[in-house]
Amino acid sequence: MSADIYRLIVEEIPQLRGDRRVLTLLEASVGENVATMLHVLQLSIDLDKVHAPAAAEEYARRLAQRGVPIAALLRAYRIGSTRFQDWCLQELGRRTDNAAIISAAGLRIAGITASYIDKVSEEVVSAYEAEKENWLRNLSVARAARVRALLRNEPVDLDSSEAILDYRLRQQHLGLVAWITGAAAGGDALRRLEQVTMQMAADAHCDGRPIFVPQDEASAWAWLPLGTRRDTTVRSIGTGSARTTGGRTPIHLAFGAPARGVRGFRRTHGQALSVQGLALAAGPSAQRVTHFGEVAPLAMMAGSMGLLRDWVIDTLGALADDDDHSAGLRETVRVFLQENGSYKATAERLTLHKNTVQYRVRKAEENLGRPLGDDRLDVELALRACQWLGVAVLRPSASPGR
Repeated sequence: MSADIYRLIVEEIPQLRGDRRVLTLLEASVGENVATMLHVLQLSIDLDKVHAPAAAEEYARRLAQRGVPIAALLRAYRIGSTRFQDWCLQELGRRTDNAAIISAAGLRIAGITASYIDKVSEEVVSAYEAEKENWLRNLSVARAARVRALLRNEPVDLDSSEAILDYRLRQQHLGLVAWITGAAAGGDALRRLEQVTMQMAADAHCDGRPIFVPQDEASAWAWLPLGTRRDTTVRSIGTGSARTTGGRTPIHLAFGAPARGVRGFRRTHGQALSVQGLALAAGPSAQRVTHFGEVAPLAMMAGSMGLLRDWVIDTLGALADDDDHSAGLRETVRVFLQENGSYKATAERLTLHKNTVQYRVRKAEENLGRPLGDDRLDVELALRACQWLGVAVLRPSASPGR
């Protein structure tokens, strides 16, 4: 009976076809459950005194460690109990042709079996859930420790690291820092951040599951696995996810650039951290989603915001004033330089008249005190700083000495 039920369960439930050790434990669990049920029926044992067999609880714990859904375990009990009753009814038919006896005995067997399955199922589910929680907690700690060892460039075994992280290190990675600002983040902040990370991995068609490592109650580090794709378009990644926060506290995302191998694992993470630092320095002016490639020079300069702000003001002069007029001039000049000094192209991009663009460029040069062609690279970088950092690098309009 036990061998038959075991074979049926393995045949019907693919998720339970694990390695040999787990299958041996399943076989033992089936055998102990069948023996216990037969003893209960034969000896009229009170079910209140019956508990899940040791092998059954241990098998539930092993499934939890391997991430097998609890539904598969419960289905095994349903399949097993049905086949057990089939065996009993067949044996009844062989022993007697008295319909009343078969009916009475069959009802008693069905009732006791159902009660036994209910009781044992509750106990194995409890064992499963407790082990799952404990296993995930320990695994999370182990993963976080291994990630930090990799980031510190400590000597680690790559094979064991990949097994612990469930992530291939010998591929292209995209580093990410995600966080929620403000006291309104609440207890579900990490859950939201993980959901966004998983959604981005799906949108980017990642080659496997990303790594997600919480840092505190409202921020996390992550790595998206890109496989061999170095030229993956990542500019749009995260934009949609950041917009899906509805009326709740928004999620901010800072990306590094794709990089390969263990060294790339560290590099893209360092870039993402520098981008996060830039976004935090920008305060309310920060954009929701920022990529390293868009702000690389600024991210590397943002270590000293005071020096960066002084440099922007020195470079742009009155053009760095924090008022609507200067903001319009800055935007026009920024686009004008991107369009290689074309008044027509600038006017089309900004939906302005060509004469308006010419006027604004002339006023901007007056504020700069020199032609735009002088120190053009510095001017473009300073304008980029104003675009991304806003008031953090602008001169207050009422500032003395304007």
